[in-house]
Amino acid sequence: MDIIPAIDLKEGKCVRLFQGRRDQGTVFSDRPWEVAQRWEDEGAGRLHVVDLDGAFFGRPIHEREIERIVTSVGIPVQVGGGMRSLEAMERYFSMGVDRIVLGTMAQRFPDFVRQACSAFSSKVMVSIDARNGKVAVEGWKEMTSVEVIPLAHRLEGEGVAAIVFTDIGRDGTERGVNLKQTRKLAESIDIPVIAAGGVSKLEDIEALLKMEQLGVTGVIIGKALYSGSIHLKEALALSLGARPSESGGFP
Repeated sequence: MDIIPAIDLKEGKCVRLFQGRRDQGTVFSDRPWEVAQRWEDEGAGRLHVVDLDGAFFGRPIHEREIERIVTSVGIPVQVGGGMRSLEAMERYFSMGVDRIVLGTMAQRFPDFVRQACSAFSSKVMVSIDARNGKVAVEGWKEMTSVEVIPLAHRLEGEGVAAIVFTDIGRDGTERGVNLKQTRKLAESIDIPVIAAGGVSKLEDIEALLKMEQLGVTGVIIGKALYSGSIHLKEALALSLGARPSESGGFP
């Protein structure tokens, strides 16, 4: 299972929001590329970068910062937030982004998803962000009546490479991942599911590892890494099958 550190960008800084609320965030660094280098140095094999301002305003905002992140590390970087056109996606791919994560466009414009998947093959992922089983869009500002499972089925049929599933109510809270909904989603589709939102301790990762055979192939971790509740090296060791010693540490 991939252990994927998250780097969320707002006003040029690396931040973490509480349940996606723009007015409830913590700044961790004003040099996000150095944060990316740190996670790579600690063993991360992939990074998840979100342009929060792009998601809120509906267009890419942090292209300069994202390009610097991509050129500062040697591991794949997946990027989401504000992707509303094939041209914007092409710009990101040309700067070295490995995969792009669509959100609002995937829910509202099925034709765009089909076009993106056709143009960029296996490089297109979709983030399904939900609260109480209903999908949110526009940087989580708007709730819809669309349910998670039917949307995932449609996206699978349109050629999406993977689904990033986030429980908004848990994101940034360190309350624990929504295991029940994550399992239900993974059992409902054949494409990979990447879990996100609320991961707070190694036990969350252990629980998700039990779903790997169902198709949960990765977990995105944000606040817990920045607060120190989870140490990346220990999470990576756990994903590779290492077990903590009686003292709680890893060999």
